Amino acid sequence: MNDRILEDQHELVELLEAAGWDVTDAELSVYESPWENEEVPEASVTLSARKRYPEEEGDDGDDGDDESPYRIS
Repeated sequence: MNDRILEDQHELVELLEAAGWDVTDAELSVYESPWENEEVPEASVTLSARKRYPEEEGDDGDDGDDESPYRIS
């Protein structure tokens, strides 16, 4: 696998982490495009990340929608 592709993936992860996100999964696919005649590899990166947002003072977390059938109490 091309080292430059891995470096780019690491750079994307670092950018997310610098913005306060926790990267939980990273998937990298390297392939030759079936739509191009050139034999130049392409890459697709899928990142999953999470970020916690602490409740602000005075925010009890109630959005006033207690009638939602999708709410689990």
